[in-house]
Amino acid sequence: MNDRSQRIAALLKTMAHPGRLMILCHLATDEQSVSDLERKCSICQSQVSQFLKRMQYEGIVESRKEGKFVVYSIKDQRILELIHSLEKIFCQEDE
Repeated sequence: MNDRSQRIAALLKTMAHPGRLMILCHLATDEQSVSDLERKCSICQSQVSQFLKRMQYEGIVESRKEGKFVVYSIKDQRILELIHSLEKIFCQEDE
């Protein structure tokens, strides 16, 4: 239980940064390149790359080569479900 709690806390700490969370929200809709994320998140390319590198190291995102571009996606289905749950709880307009 202690090890699992430590891993979950580390994951949530990584996701807690507004820029990384915004990137994950965009990745929850589809694969994205660094350029796509830079434009959609209004974050400079170097910072997007740093965020993606950290999240890739943490096992949150993965990348693959598509032609001359690298595209990123959410690696773990549980993370995708968590992002969708957060959006449902916090991002839907009040009725």
